[in-house]
Amino acid sequence: MNAPTDLSMKTDDVLKVELEVFRREHRDLDEAIRAMQQTGTADQLTLQRLKKKKLRLKDTIAVIEDRLLPDIIA
Repeated sequence: MNAPTDLSMKTDDVLKVELEVFRREHRDLDEAIRAMQQTGTADQLTLQRLKKKKLRLKDTIAVIEDRLLPDIIA
């Protein structure tokens, strides 16, 4: 993941594109993990690494979503 941690310098349009890319990558990792578990072709270390990468992507997605859709105080 090559995303800089400072999102304040990015425009909303750039963040929307990145968000879609990260969501797609997250889905791809989920499918890969599921396939590896079903076929039994991966060792536990590989699965653990893929799962950690998936969690990092999930956190990044949440940060971008928070930036794009800020909480509205009613």
